[in-house]
Amino acid sequence: MITSPQNPRIKLARALLTQRKARYREQRCALEGARLIGDALDAGAVPDFALFTAGFAGSDLGPGLLEALRAAGADCLEVDPALMDALPGVETPPGILAVCPLPALDPPAHPTLALVVDRLADPGNLGAILRTASAAGVALIALAPGTVDPYNPKTLRAGMGAHFRAPVAFMKWEALPPLPLVLAEADAATDYTAFDWTQPAALVIGGEAHGFSPEARQRAATRVRIPMGRATESLNAAAAAAVILFEARRQREAAEHA
Repeated sequence: MITSPQNPRIKLARALLTQRKARYREQRCALEGARLIGDALDAGAVPDFALFTAGFAGSDLGPGLLEALRAAGADCLEVDPALMDALPGVETPPGILAVCPLPALDPPAHPTLALVVDRLADPGNLGAILRTASAAGVALIALAPGTVDPYNPKTLRAGMGAHFRAPVAFMKWEALPPLPLVLAEADAATDYTAFDWTQPAALVIGGEAHGFSPEARQRAATRVRIPMGRATESLNAAAAAAVILFEARRQREAAEHA
């Protein structure tokens, strides 16, 4: 049993949970909780090691998940519960944490539906957007400069394994695929349902605090809006992305079956 806070794996887990620079230096991230780890395994992630408590090992989910981790080649190490509780993370420690390499999924050579996240600062919102984009079949999720780290623990928890299912990458504007950029903006003239999402396009979702960057506005091909009722000015970024991306999916599926 690991009992020392100076244990190298405890120190690595703590750094990955708290330091962006550590995540990119080590090219690893920390996954907290049975559900997130299970989703990552289902998506093909191969953790380096997992830390767990005796309480988790004796829970309903414990034996199956630990067996799956070992089958994937991960070292599974029991940790003193007080040491696990002291790791930075959720208010209720999950009893298990896995460290795995940052996912490196390659986008298709010619994606026809992409999402660009522009200067979004809230990690939970970004995680929800990644989960939605993965479910909607987005081929590439590009994070423009100024966007929060996708491997922040809050983003990973909210993403529920999306990081391991859809390509996610920081990209400069000039490196984006040659797709027309469609900005989602409350005062746009075009309704999002009136736009032809069967054509190649990249939806741009802006940060709620500062809106779109000058680069996004300069490069935009068009803008779309989501009609609002009861004097509501706008949806949050995650909700707006979900509404528009699933309309894009609906249109594309309808065209395929026409």
